[in-house]
Amino acid sequence: MLRKMAWAGVGAAVAASVASGVLAAWEAYRAIGAPRSRIRPYVAGSPNFSNGTFRNTDPAVPFSPRQAPDLFFSIVLRGNTGAPARQVPLAVPLAPASAGELAAAWFGHSSVLVEVDGHRVLTDPVWSERVSPSQRLGPRRMHPVPVKISQLPQVDAVVISHDHYDHLDQRTISDLVRLQAAPFVVPLGIGGHLRRWGVPERRIIELDWGEETAVGELTISCAPARHFSGRGISRNVTLWASWVLRGPRRSVFFGGDSGYTDSFADLGNRHGPFDLTLLPIGAYSDQWPDVHMTPEEAVQTHCVLNGTPSAGVMMPIHWGTFNLGFHSWMEPIVRLTRAKEAQGVRTAAPMPGQRIDFLKPLPRNEWWLGLA
Repeated sequence: MLRKMAWAGVGAAVAASVASGVLAAWEAYRAIGAPRSRIRPYVAGSPNFSNGTFRNTDPAVPFSPRQAPDLFFSIVLRGNTGAPARQVPLAVPLAPASAGELAAAWFGHSSVLVEVDGHRVLTDPVWSERVSPSQRLGPRRMHPVPVKISQLPQVDAVVISHDHYDHLDQRTISDLVRLQAAPFVVPLGIGGHLRRWGVPERRIIELDWGEETAVGELTISCAPARHFSGRGISRNVTLWASWVLRGPRRSVFFGGDSGYTDSFADLGNRHGPFDLTLLPIGAYSDQWPDVHMTPEEAVQTHCVLNGTPSAGVMMPIHWGTFNLGFHSWMEPIVRLTRAKEAQGVRTAAPMPGQRIDFLKPLPRNEWWLGLA
């Protein structure tokens, strides 16, 4: 009798393990998104799409297979490099009843709730614990999300920069479909992923570089970035972008994820100057020098977009939440502080959850000190 019970227990454990593995595989398959065949009809007519892929205006040095061993050993040997020394502080999220004229709340990485002339725009929302097709493997969040997604106010638009897992998260998108009514404004091809995840067609707005759409009194313009895309084996079958959010009085530039590119000068001439720039400062590396900005390049980008260092305010994003590079946790913000002081650029770096009203005196709390 005892032997039968033991074998029954083993069988149940094996069955549970198999079921768990099947569920994990299904979740990963679903998270990857749409295959190339479902994306191609929506992108084939773009002048930026050639020979089956999108390309940067400034070519990036391609990653060579010969670099793979160095990259592997760098990841294995980095240990706790990139992790904070102690718990990252969180601010109590504040959301006024009405959106402000120029404000932003940072939720970590590139997830920002931007307020422009009474409109709210949510950028690159990622609420999952890991940025990976699997919630069991992959880079894990280094601080909690400071607010539940169900506690967000209603937004006017959700803007996505590209389809990498740390910027486009299937679970978060599914929650936003259920909890929000706003359209998803995305670069060409990303609509394929959204359709696969059940986003209604009426809520998908796909744009190419140079195209724009209106949401209320807000104009949302799709602009170039220097990066790449891909969630599975296929690369660059969807477009990557930066975004211009322009209201009747204020304008914001959202850099998403990009290396420095000379096209920012033309972008600034056409759309600038900006009251606020949201620019990435983390996850840079000599392994990929062209597709992620250094903090110094972010300051340079702010200056180029505005024509002068003294115009507007820069807010750093794409740092401190996921360990995606080989630098220390605090290095990006320390380097940014030095670079902005050398150039005379005004910056404001909120702690996760903190909302900053940029029409009021900027906070000076260096909350990151001691977290190296």
